[in-house]
Amino acid sequence: MDKPMMILIAGPYRSGTGDDPALLDANLRRLEEAAWPIFEAGHVPMIGEWVALPVLRGAGGTSVADPGAKQIMYPVAERLLARCDAVLRLPGESAGADQDVAIAQKRGIPVYHSLSEIPA
Repeated sequence: MDKPMMILIAGPYRSGTGDDPALLDANLRRLEEAAWPIFEAGHVPMIGEWVALPVLRGAGGTSVADPGAKQIMYPVAERLLARCDAVLRLPGESAGADQDVAIAQKRGIPVYHSLSEIPA
């Protein structure tokens, strides 16, 4: 490995939550559980919500259920994928994560399905 990869962690965030803040937080924590192992392997973990949620708040949004959220959440991930070197797709139903994988595959960006697949 010549340089650390920036790896987008993709998995369920809104799916199955009914936009309940406690369930959203639980899903974000599950995504964040992959951050340390990625960092420990010498890479930079990235989660789209780490960027999208502050952008949403800056645009006056208060919740991912706000009408304008869709115009921020997915585009942030797409823009991040212009900078990311790989995607880690975590298990679970997620239209957004599936979209991230499709974009990555179209751009020739590696998609991992397990932390053990990520090179150190």
